[in-house]
Amino acid sequence: MVGVVGHAVCVSSVDVWEGVMEREGFYTAADGLQLFYRDWDGAADALPLLCMHGLTRNSADFIELAAHVAPRHRVIAPDVRGRGRSAYDPDWHNYYPAFYTGDMWRLLDELQIERAVLVGTSMGGIMAMLMAVQQPQRIAGVVLNDIGPSIDPTGLARIAAYAGAARPPRDWAEAEAQLRERFSAALPGLNDAFWQRYTRRSFKAGVDGVPVPDYDLSIAKRFGDDSGDAEQKLWELFALIRQPLLVLRGELSDILAAATVTRMAQLHPGMRSVEVRNRGHVPLLDEPEVLAAIDALLLNL
Repeated sequence: MVGVVGHAVCVSSVDVWEGVMEREGFYTAADGLQLFYRDWDGAADALPLLCMHGLTRNSADFIELAAHVAPRHRVIAPDVRGRGRSAYDPDWHNYYPAFYTGDMWRLLDELQIERAVLVGTSMGGIMAMLMAVQQPQRIAGVVLNDIGPSIDPTGLARIAAYAGAARPPRDWAEAEAQLRERFSAALPGLNDAFWQRYTRRSFKAGVDGVPVPDYDLSIAKRFGDDSGDAEQKLWELFALIRQPLLVLRGELSDILAAATVTRMAQLHPGMRSVEVRNRGHVPLLDEPEVLAAIDALLLNL
């Protein structure tokens, strides 16, 4: 059953984006934190998608994907706690994927969604792997966007360098310049309109309108603090996934190696993978080959 009638769900606004109805709402986590989500309408008899973003990102990363998919499938994209319009957690120890999945199950329960397809970007992909094993009967398929059980230390070091110590920009032009410097190697050839839009989705107006990162800098305190056997545990987790699986890898990725995708396919013979040209970490989920691959996965579920 699909609905928006849970007692902890509050729909705050409704908008139409490229002809698709979008609702924005809040729900209450088990510990009382108020968390934000976007909800795009889709056919009532089709599987909905739950889209989960990366470490320093937010639900706006899925707007273009939703515009493509939502006429057929409902799309739900939450801001993970500590990001975007979700509340910041007073206890930074709660900022880790195994904790976030509890919030995701809570949201699905409140929206009365019994079964969904997971789309997980980077950190969201780790969450998707966990959820696929935690309650496999509720997960119909999984899309992993530039993430796998082995994570390249080069990319981890790059993310760690900015995630918890972002240099505050003086204005929006400097904020855009920071993002271009940080991500242009992974996202080459994109126009000014993209970078302006990306900046507005990455920062929010702080005091006197000065942009600040749209996430709690404390999320980085637990980043990379896992034990030395974390990779082995992720491989063991991945081996338990039984749902149809699509893996997207950016051709220029410094997080997901091509060799890792090959090993993943050996463990999951039915897995489909797509290498996204001219993209690093991460593909934007609006590339034609990505949309075609997601369409094919959904068509066959």
